[in-house]
Amino acid sequence: MTDRRRPNPLRWLWYAIGGRLPERHRTWVLHDVTARTWLWRHAARAAVLLLPLMLVWLLLPGPLTLRLSLVLMAGLVGFFYSLVYAEESGENRLRKHGYPYGTGRQVRRAAKDEAERAVKERYIARYRQVE
Repeated sequence: MTDRRRPNPLRWLWYAIGGRLPERHRTWVLHDVTARTWLWRHAARAAVLLLPLMLVWLLLPGPLTLRLSLVLMAGLVGFFYSLVYAEESGENRLRKHGYPYGTGRQVRRAAKDEAERAVKERYIARYRQVE
């Protein structure tokens, strides 16, 4: 197993806002962008950027319903655009940490192909037995 060193909370915040982590966290970044939960991880990083803005908008003067509507709309639009460009964002994070462009996509595709192959083998073993 490779050495995956998770960054401490301050370094993770730096990483979440787009900063580059030290070289010792390089394999963790690859895991972060290609793990089964990579999209949820991306949403958590997006929340780090969006929540402070949403809190500021919530504190603006005006009717509460207007402020809540503004926060809801800003959150929906922010998360929408963040998730639309999640794959591109992940590739840029990997490139920033020394991986060639397309690495994340290749690793996720290989993991998906392996999982599908295992499912197919289980199916064949269970339902297509030769008698």
